[in-house]
Amino acid sequence: MDNRSAAPQRPLNIVIVGHVDHGKSTLIGRLLHDTGSLPDGKLEELKRVSERRGMPLEWSFVLDAFQAERDQAVTIDTTRIWFKTRARDYVIIDAPGHREFLKNMISGAASAEAAVLVVDAAEGVREQTRRHAYLLHLLGLRQVVVAVNKMDLVGFARDRFASVQAEITAYLDELGVNALAVVPISARDGETLVRASAKMPWYEGPPLVDCLDRFVPHRQPVERPLRMPVQDVYKLDHRRIIAGRVESGVLRVGDTLLFSPAGRSARVKTIEDFGASVPPVEARAGQVVGVTLDEQVFAERGDVASHDDHPPILTNVFRAHVFWLASKPLAAGARFKVKLATRETQAVVQSIERVIDTETLDGGRRETVGRNEVAEVVLRTREMLALDEHFGSGATGRCVLIDTYDTVGGGVISMRGYPDQRQALTVKATNIHSVDHLLTPEARALRNSHRGAVIWFTGLSGSGKSTLAMRLEQRLFAKGWQVYVLDGDNVRHGLNADLGFSPQDRAENIRRVGEVAALFATAGIVTITAFISPYRADRQRARAAAGGDFHEIYIKADLATCEERDPKGLYAKARAGKIPDFTGISAPYEEPEAAELTVDTATCAVDDCVSQIAAYLERLTVLEGDAATG
Repeated sequence: MDNRSAAPQRPLNIVIVGHVDHGKSTLIGRLLHDTGSLPDGKLEELKRVSERRGMPLEWSFVLDAFQAERDQAVTIDTTRIWFKTRARDYVIIDAPGHREFLKNMISGAASAEAAVLVVDAAEGVREQTRRHAYLLHLLGLRQVVVAVNKMDLVGFARDRFASVQAEITAYLDELGVNALAVVPISARDGETLVRASAKMPWYEGPPLVDCLDRFVPHRQPVERPLRMPVQDVYKLDHRRIIAGRVESGVLRVGDTLLFSPAGRSARVKTIEDFGASVPPVEARAGQVVGVTLDEQVFAERGDVASHDDHPPILTNVFRAHVFWLASKPLAAGARFKVKLATRETQAVVQSIERVIDTETLDGGRRETVGRNEVAEVVLRTREMLALDEHFGSGATGRCVLIDTYDTVGGGVISMRGYPDQRQALTVKATNIHSVDHLLTPEARALRNSHRGAVIWFTGLSGSGKSTLAMRLEQRLFAKGWQVYVLDGDNVRHGLNADLGFSPQDRAENIRRVGEVAALFATAGIVTITAFISPYRADRQRARAAAGGDFHEIYIKADLATCEERDPKGLYAKARAGKIPDFTGISAPYEEPEAAELTVDTATCAVDDCVSQIAAYLERLTVLEGDAATG
């Protein structure tokens, strides 16, 4: 069936990218002419301008919105123009190809549903071609057509086209991007744009326009969970109107909205559409609306409204595949403003996990990320954020890094290896009241000759946590102290037998242990915990539960040492892919930033490490000395 006879569809956003001078603007100008999409009088204007300059008809002038572009002969900003075929309307985004203007290319491609990648038949695949292809992959664009341009410069040679086609297809395949078609064209002469070319009878595929018409528009994401980032809050006629764009899902009057990250809920009383004569009862993805609520809950710009059964992720740490744009290299420890939907907050680069060479797709650890390089980094924000992984929601799964007023990077979000912290932050029980004990901590300390405490051991598997914990327990017990070890393996056989090893289950495991350890400490027991506890946020919650009685001890050993010990054979299984999300191999370990004590088991003997910990406790008078005067 000829899709040109189909009913008109909504405009499709496509982005056209490629190396500088590979002919993007010429392609668009000629395409507009050959499909009758040029405004009246535009062709005559182009002829006059080209004649004045003493040059052949220059189709690229169609898109030159700025005089600077004509002077420099290079596109410096994204240009949006309407384009029409018999099948449907398009919005074409002409994105810059010059490496100095990649920032604008990213902003253009982010709003596209499909892409045309232009490659010069004579020059072939260049660095910027690969870089732009990688960015299309990074931004989640999977519908790509490759236009091999300037076939006239290679004599319309079939073997040259085949060579370029093989090279670009192989690269896209490595990225996981399937090129829907690779079309040989000569944009200046209009060959294979809207009809077959007599100069390339060997090409049996469809012309470029037919390939574009085969793109499938993104469905409006109404079937995805509701996401409405709050743009602003207005007071109008004694009403408090919360305004924003519905990025996904459907919002209806009577729905209960959850505003994250604060976690406040209220029902939708009315939907305000300022252009509607009758107030609507629902708003769908793509609409900008305001809502009033049945009760006054605090919501502000940057919050994300959702239904409570499908909320966004809550976290203050996440991975981002970032394209770095600044001339100053990106390094761990750098601080930036992060913009995510309508939220802006401060963030620090916790680590650079991998820098990716867009030429070869090889990657490895490096100390810095250079301009126009792509890296996987871990970002930690000052406050809790509501977000989604990019594959689930583009609007709440992309972030921008800002330094002062300049955009220095942009990327997409992944939570691989990190938990959703919502469960740990949510209090579900109601009508619960604290019970005051009749025994004071001082009375317990006097009876035990020491105060209760949580001695929290953290470190990689194989660092020696359990060994040191048991030795320390033995030494303290011999001195008459009330002491007990909560060990990871033992706890998981009972209290936490229902938990697995996903990031969420790991977080819940540590939350429970932290609460139990705090209760033990309140009872006057010195409680030693031996858990990897890889996430700082989880250890911080355990600290908050125990208050001033919490002491973090970093049992330090480098990965090579731990892997060499491998007392349980876990590293070998993890390397073989038999244990997913294994800390240090396929899941992160966040070293303590300010542990009360660090002992290095790679350089110190077990007895020396135990002595260091015991001496630390005695100096703090956690035990005997303080209790004696209590």
